[in-house]
Amino acid sequence: MDLSDIDFDGPVTQRGIGVIAPFDLALERELWRWTPLDVSLHLARTPFEPVPVSLKMAELVSEKRHVQSATRDVLGVDPEVVAYLCTSGSFIHGLGYESELRRSILESGAPHAVTTSGALAEAVRALGLRRVSVITPYDADLTDRLVAFLCELGVSVPQCHYLGLGGGIWRVNYRTVAELILAADTPDSEAVFVSCTNLPTYDIIEPLERRLGKPVLTANQLTVWACLGRMGLPMVGPGRWLADVFREESPS
Repeated sequence: MDLSDIDFDGPVTQRGIGVIAPFDLALERELWRWTPLDVSLHLARTPFEPVPVSLKMAELVSEKRHVQSATRDVLGVDPEVVAYLCTSGSFIHGLGYESELRRSILESGAPHAVTTSGALAEAVRALGLRRVSVITPYDADLTDRLVAFLCELGVSVPQCHYLGLGGGIWRVNYRTVAELILAADTPDSEAVFVSCTNLPTYDIIEPLERRLGKPVLTANQLTVWACLGRMGLPMVGPGRWLADVFREESPS
């Protein structure tokens, strides 16, 4: 049998990102849309917790022992970076705890570490933002912690809207999210941040950025962006303000 006309080189060589996700993440498909074809995502989840989305849940899913255990679970496939994919779990106790989370991932053997709120901080600095409006699916208490996190970064929040959901966040439709973004925008806000990695946003970013004339930053977008930046790879997907602010090397 003549096999000379068949390519046996195999599939494109893959580079990996390890992803530590809360137990209730339902948007894996959206995550993949942010990645180039030669990048694979390898997911591990924190243990199930029978509590609603709240301060309590954010504390439970961000316990360092869970983050470190999940990190070790993905190291077998040699990821180049490991990301803790949870906004609330990484902002709930401020900048200091976000830094500790990244350090705990590194101490568990990851070559580079990212958190969702840490990626937000990187984008704020890279874009020179000082006034950012916010929308969240959370309750008031958890939303207030996000505002406090941004204040630690020297960022004021001109407008803030939240949905007050205790679960099922991935079921929120695009129209609801888009309406909240438009309502949160103010003339003096320099960007709008959409919190929560379980809130769908991919297809509405580009049209809303065109309409508002400013960045619409979302949790999944920023997390994958920060990972790709550490890998020296270009931005994939919507978010034109982020496309030109990659650095070949970023601090872990």
